Amino acid sequence: NRTGLYEPLLQENEREAIAELLQFLENRNHTNFFEGEPLRALSTLAFSDNVDLQRSAALAFAEITEKDVRQVGRDTLNPILFLLQSHDVEVQRAASAALGNLAVNTENKLLIVKLGGLEQLIRQMGSPNVEVQCNAVGCITNLATHDENKAKIARSDALRLLVDLARSKDQRVQRNATGALLNMTHTQENRQQLVNAGAIPVLIGLLSSPDADVQYYCTTALSNIAVDAGNRKKLAQTDSRLVQYLIALMETKSLKVQCQAALALRNLASDEKYQLEIVRCKGLTPLLRLLKSSFLPLILSSVACIRNISIHPANESPIIDEGFVNPLIELLSYDDNEEIQCHAISTLRNLAASSERNKKAIVEAGAVERIRILINQVPASVQTEMTAAIAVLALSEELKQRLLAMGVLEVLVPLTASRNMEVQGNSAAAIGNLSSKGEDYSPFVQVWSTPAGGLCGFLIQFLDESQAIAFQHIGVWTIEQFLDGNDPELVSRIAKSSEIVQAVTRIAKSGDRSKEAKSEKGGDDGNDELDGDIYGLAKRVANTLSEIDGDKKQ
Repeated sequence: NRTGLYEPLLQENEREAIAELLQFLENRNHTNFFEGEPLRALSTLAFSDNVDLQRSAALAFAEITEKDVRQVGRDTLNPILFLLQSHDVEVQRAASAALGNLAVNTENKLLIVKLGGLEQLIRQMGSPNVEVQCNAVGCITNLATHDENKAKIARSDALRLLVDLARSKDQRVQRNATGALLNMTHTQENRQQLVNAGAIPVLIGLLSSPDADVQYYCTTALSNIAVDAGNRKKLAQTDSRLVQYLIALMETKSLKVQCQAALALRNLASDEKYQLEIVRCKGLTPLLRLLKSSFLPLILSSVACIRNISIHPANESPIIDEGFVNPLIELLSYDDNEEIQCHAISTLRNLAASSERNKKAIVEAGAVERIRILINQVPASVQTEMTAAIAVLALSEELKQRLLAMGVLEVLVPLTASRNMEVQGNSAAAIGNLSSKGEDYSPFVQVWSTPAGGLCGFLIQFLDESQAIAFQHIGVWTIEQFLDGNDPELVSRIAKSSEIVQAVTRIAKSGDRSKEAKSEKGGDDGNDELDGDIYGLAKRVANTLSEIDGDKKQ
């Protein structure tokens, strides 16, 4: 030839393989290249010493797998993995592309790693050729979506190389590397190995990338890393501006990046430090905008975030003043998504926790009326939060009569017989809070017998000896509040109920028996304080009921 260099002659079987392959390629739409003669022809070229034939095989594998991805066996993967070991960049590039295409299939992901493909790809990640790097990292990104592969990748040198390649100046390499890093953040152990490999500063640095996919992968990866308490401290130590970066990303054009930024802030807001910092860095305004959007993932991520932020008492008033209350009340009716409803009512409950002003603002915005309408239509998880919210609002001396006038007893009383223990307990606690230091007990008299067995049925049920001590305690304590209220009609109805009187007397007497039993055992079961409290309480109530009965007889 012109260069004067000797080119090896083709072997006879190689000539035949070329001829056969050309025929198969002409009829490619009806040919399965992963078995039989077509695969044998490709394998002959792949295992040839002739680099031109290897290129042809690699390119054919890349082109075929671009359109036809299916589960394949080792007979297909072995020639591709052999081609990956070539020193020729074109062969490497095409072979890594073919392997990446096949790695979309679940079964192939496992077999590729089993046959040593991970080690080959790690070698290709260090290639000076950007195309080879890009394809190798893309293939590892696909392999890392399988749980069985994640641990192997995490223990290999791939993590360090992925962190390095995430800094690549080539956007495709960067995109594939950050995508692979994201896929490694789904288990606690892998997240830790990722953090140890130095991923956090790289991921934070790439939040300002002009590429929306890179932003998305990095934001989501950081969100997953922030699930672990120890990692949240490392994030705080790495870059003090992380919260500001994420708040800025809630204003970006990409909806999926906005969504992940809010979720990352939600996970960070598991810590008190971040709950305060998000408010201080003006994160409430973009969160409210997302909360008001019509896109479900945005609503869910923002309401989950504000729920965590609202846990801190210092944030209650700023959130209310920002204008969250009415949109949160609207989300109570969002029956397409139970999680959104739960976060919305949980946030309202948090906002009402420590301020009379805030409780009043929530009631005046119509939250209780909305709860009253919805409470029997929502799932038990939402009912749990709604009854807990009423219990918190019912602690307000100023609002008690207002809540009673709204008819909350009509919904609370039946819910004390709910199948869900938390709903039962919260409903009973709300009734108990409403009963304490009341001005007008006529609303309680009105629900004495109905609905659903009425107040009387609730008290008898909670005083039953089969109930947990905590429930019996709520029952006895609520009766004491009614007796202290001294409403003649209500007190008379309680005293006339032989079941209530007998149940309270039984609890009072069982305290003495419990003490005797414990003294014989010579120890306690850790419930002394609660037990002693209920027995002392029951004795007081029993004595009061006995005095009322004595007064009647006189």
